[in-house]
Amino acid sequence: MLGLYRDKYADFTVKHFHAQLTRRHNYKLGYTVTKLHLQRAGLVKAAPKRSAHRKKRPRRPMRGMMLHQDGSRRVWIEGLPTLDLIVTLDDAASEIYSMILVAEEGTASTFRTLREVIGERGLFCALYTDRGSHYFHTPEAGGKVSRTQLTQVGRALAHLGVEHIAAYSPQARGRSERLFATLQDRLPKDLRLAGIETVEAANAWLKTHSIAEHNARFAVAPEQEGSAFVPDANEMWREILCVVEERTVAADNTVAGNGKRLQLPESRLRPHFVKAQVPGA
Repeated sequence: MLGLYRDKYADFTVKHFHAQLTRRHNYKLGYTVTKLHLQRAGLVKAAPKRSAHRKKRPRRPMRGMMLHQDGSRRVWIEGLPTLDLIVTLDDAASEIYSMILVAEEGTASTFRTLREVIGERGLFCALYTDRGSHYFHTPEAGGKVSRTQLTQVGRALAHLGVEHIAAYSPQARGRSERLFATLQDRLPKDLRLAGIETVEAANAWLKTHSIAEHNARFAVAPEQEGSAFVPDANEMWREILCVVEERTVAADNTVAGNGKRLQLPESRLRPHFVKAQVPGA
């Protein structure tokens, strides 16, 4: 065990190392015994004693009542540039519902993860995020977010009936901060052990292996059974979770967008649509 730690797992925490021993090396000894032997051998230091952790905010009692979404930028895959890891987490159970690596966090990555969560589980009650520019418009730096001038994400959530809650400090996003501290320590090593070298392979592995393993290890039982997720019977989320931009109809009753020009047909509603504002997705 000591030799494995020195040769292959020297940058792992003891808990992460013990999990790999039992999974990959048919190891039978318990975590505490392993930790003590590593400390006696001088391979790891004993953690300083800390005061009891006090939670400032109770969890929502049921799955689907509030989801956290946040991102972390770093080198997640050895040999590749920095990437953003976007995670969507349930507040009640600390279960990860979506986890993807993207070149840069933004509106597109948010819609991608929301499509994944809603498509698999249904609509939820509230989304808790930081005040990134793709989430909120903030008229004054460091001030309150605008509740009237909505981003593309804000518009989509409002149309879906999902409350959008803004965090105003890192401490307010404590669950996300603790989650990413764990992922930043474990995930690059797990990807290395799995031989992952591309973003595509990493995202497939995150979905099929990492999420389930993380939830089995770190998820907690919610206070109440059941779920606050509700089905979207008409699947309106497919039409709503997209970028919508307004265009002004030209004098020849055409609308331009994405390098194309569309002709509006004649209508019995009005003689023409010149200068009318029309939305486009």
